[in-house]
Amino acid sequence: MIHFVIWFLFIMAASLPFYESKSNINSDFYFQWISGIGLFYLNFYYLVPKLLLQKRLWEYLLLLLSIIIVLVIVRITFFPHEAPPDEGVKIMTTNGKTILRRRPPFFRKALPALFYLFITAGSTVIKTLSEFYNDQQNKLLAETNRTATELTYLRKQTNPHFLFNALNSIYSLAYQKSDKVPDAIVTLSEMMRYMLYETDNSTVFLEKELNYIKNYIDLQKLRLNNIENIFVNIHGNTADKQIEPLLLIDFVENAFKYGTDYKGVAFVKIKITIEENNLDFWIENKMQEFHKDPKNSGIGLSNIESRLNLLYPNAHQLTTLESDDNYTVHLKLKLDHILKK
Repeated sequence: MIHFVIWFLFIMAASLPFYESKSNINSDFYFQWISGIGLFYLNFYYLVPKLLLQKRLWEYLLLLLSIIIVLVIVRITFFPHEAPPDEGVKIMTTNGKTILRRRPPFFRKALPALFYLFITAGSTVIKTLSEFYNDQQNKLLAETNRTATELTYLRKQTNPHFLFNALNSIYSLAYQKSDKVPDAIVTLSEMMRYMLYETDNSTVFLEKELNYIKNYIDLQKLRLNNIENIFVNIHGNTADKQIEPLLLIDFVENAFKYGTDYKGVAFVKIKITIEENNLDFWIENKMQEFHKDPKNSGIGLSNIESRLNLLYPNAHQLTTLESDDNYTVHLKLKLDHILKK
């Protein structure tokens, strides 16, 4: 399409000196037309990318002016175009008579140079804008690839982190020789199936993600001695809503990890509200006293913050509040503003 426009402009520009002339198109026109096309593409494919865009401005100007001077000399010497006797601008005088004001010879001789300058300016602008657009597209592609690579890395961190916690829960049941071990294994199997076959996509249905969270909570309940203070409330329509997979589970994992005391008593409250395309996620847990592992502590939270910044830029609000007894996380998310990978 762009080359069609360029050729149209060539024909129009090359014909401009003859619109007011009654002479037919001659050899000078053909030379002007062919040399203009050659100069355009020479500037477009070589001079601008090799010199101008490489910040070799003086070399570019010197070579370009030299080419234009040579073309003008060739046109004036070998293809002279003399204006016919009646060429000029007709002016009506006050007494009703019409006089013909002839164009000065300098103007006619300057037309070839002006034509080539017009052609050069057009090709320079088009090429510069084209290179700028391509550069922006390449930067966007590189950023997209970088984001996809980083997200893949973050997801790979999430899976082992979850698996470690889940297996640790089942180990606790097995250590106690609990009859709940088979149920725990079935629940873990369903969760693993979801992780293997659903989470490779850029987004998953919100309903499936919430079911995954419910299964995780059920798995935690199996190993706890007291589940009276575990509350989960989900309100709103989840149909046809999409979300980044495994986005909320780290908050839930941390709530159970730090909200369960050594007696197996947990205090965790979760409230999820969906209104149109807005997700309001709120979770609170008691802060139990135990020693943290400085090497592994906080992996989940730093992971999810990175993913939120990558996938929901300017479309989320994450607030954490820590008091002496409680730790609260509040996340507001615009589900339809996810950055596609």
